[in-house]
Amino acid sequence: MNIKQLYTNCLAQGAYYISNNGEAAIVDPLRETKPYLDLLKQNGDTLKYIFETHFHADFVSGHVDLAKETGATIVFGPNAQTEYKSHIAADGEEFKIGNLTLKVMHTPGHTLESSTYLLQNETKKPLCIFTGDTLFIGDVGRPDLAIKSELTQEDLAGMLYDSLRNKIMPLPDDVIVYPAHGAGSACGKNMSKETFDTLGSQKQLNYALRDISKAEFITELTTGILPAPQYFTKNAALNKNGYQNYSEILKKGSNALSVEDFETAMKTPNVIVLDVRKPQEFANGHIPNSLFIGLDGQFAPWVGTVILDINAPILLITPEGREEETVMRLSRVGYDNCIGYLKGGMSNWKNASKKIEQIKSIPAEEFITHYKTGHKTLDVRKPGEFESAHLKNAVTKPLDFIYDWVDVVDKSHPYMIHCAGGYRSMIAASILKAKGFTNLTDVQGGYGAISKLEASQKEIETLACTKSL
Repeated sequence: MNIKQLYTNCLAQGAYYISNNGEAAIVDPLRETKPYLDLLKQNGDTLKYIFETHFHADFVSGHVDLAKETGATIVFGPNAQTEYKSHIAADGEEFKIGNLTLKVMHTPGHTLESSTYLLQNETKKPLCIFTGDTLFIGDVGRPDLAIKSELTQEDLAGMLYDSLRNKIMPLPDDVIVYPAHGAGSACGKNMSKETFDTLGSQKQLNYALRDISKAEFITELTTGILPAPQYFTKNAALNKNGYQNYSEILKKGSNALSVEDFETAMKTPNVIVLDVRKPQEFANGHIPNSLFIGLDGQFAPWVGTVILDINAPILLITPEGREEETVMRLSRVGYDNCIGYLKGGMSNWKNASKKIEQIKSIPAEEFITHYKTGHKTLDVRKPGEFESAHLKNAVTKPLDFIYDWVDVVDKSHPYMIHCAGGYRSMIAASILKAKGFTNLTDVQGGYGAISKLEASQKEIETLACTKSL
């Protein structure tokens, strides 16, 4: 028996490879199929099933392409409907993988079709559960993402309460919980950085498994949920209805363009020039009106949050050798219309004497000097981060909701911008700059660097009221 967790940090996502006696199953695969095909080849296994715990909203699954490439059957739980060939399992239905059995447990609540898969050995002893977004380590899935449901989030939260207590909690304490996500995902509120645990441990540590009433559970689960990123509904629809072949997307996006051809492609209607280098590289020189979202961060989720048009043509500025990686990571959240990248990157652009713009970026020490003289400071961290601790005179303007506030902020003022570490602030600065803000200063190292300065300690508040411009 082989159970392998394939965890992708930038998406905080776990896929699973299960094999026994030459047969294999994969749970919740990512978009690119090569890692799974490689595993099958290495282990000499035949892929029999692809199990989906639900229609994922935060990434595009690889189930459709993987089924075409292997002949495996795609399996969803009850209530799912797809536009492609799949098997919609009944609650309690069992599937054989060698001598192992995978049993479907319908656990609605996160979504109506959400299902947990219980893996049993040859004697039917429960070994582990693949819970998708029903049960995380330290948390449970948010109840506001069901596709075209007339049910309220309170209705779904009530369903989740019943699913947890009637289907999952009666299982033995030594059963291992394998969720679809960990800390960093927007699919829950309080996920642990741990990526698996025993059910017994979760019964003790997870707030959602406490001995509380359904009414108390519903109130706790539905309080403090931030709005879902705009790409969630689009990804869920792709997972339900199907999508373009990944190999074709990769081929189209891995198109090396000369400076001249890149300039011509920039005239494409609605095109986005996406620069994925490091924040300071972008600050030191970038193509006018380009958008920064660095690969070395939570790239795909921020792409899905700040690029509103999922079908927009995208031109790339990448570090050398990371072109295909960028196309792949865009496709994980359904941004499949990459039309090429600048061959030779910014070096070629500069050598061709093309126009370059910069964003002022200063260290924390210099920032605190300006801050004390009254410069307006935008804190683009999440609301919870701001409430935990922030500078007294900083204004909370979360990057997550930048399009809600960017058009009401006075462009005539100079602004200093910081996040936690310098990644999100550069994303925000690139958007503001493209929107016509002309006097922006990014803070290197963000709040993390600022808070370490002795000179800033008297300027920090916790749990304070937010301010407005």
